[in-house]
Amino acid sequence: MPRLAIFFVRLVEKLNYGVGRMAMYLLFVLMGILMWSTISKASGTPSLWTLEMAQFVMVAYFVLGGPYAMQMGSHVRMDLFYAQQSPVRRAWWDAITVLALIFYLGVMLWGAIDSTLYSLQYNERSPTAWRPYLWPIKVILCVGFFLMLLQALAALLRDVATIRGETI
Repeated sequence: MPRLAIFFVRLVEKLNYGVGRMAMYLLFVLMGILMWSTISKASGTPSLWTLEMAQFVMVAYFVLGGPYAMQMGSHVRMDLFYAQQSPVRRAWWDAITVLALIFYLGVMLWGAIDSTLYSLQYNERSPTAWRPYLWPIKVILCVGFFLMLLQALAALLRDVATIRGETI
């Protein structure tokens, strides 16, 4: 494999590893928000912001952790026939399916960027009582989709290397 491809794969995986490890701590942030929600409701003064903020943190946790999960091979895989095949044959299947994933992520990123630009242009806010701006979570979605797209490209390069009998 060309050195540029190897550099790209290693850079993307290092970046997604770091972002994914940091995203894991968002679970503790989510638990803190939900604990605050429970305490404030029990005390008779429920907070308006807790439900929506918990949703935003969960979206960030999910979207920023996705590339890390893909890198670690933690996504669910239906391996009825997959596990019995040779590594080269599995790489062929992975390369085909990752192309579909790359197309899907490209469409999702395009839509997310369009939605984020709309949100920034019109100062879009949530229609709830709290009324937070929506652009921060939309930016996080764009970043997450972009990182997942980079990880899918890195996975494709790894599969191509396996098909060629090389390793990255």
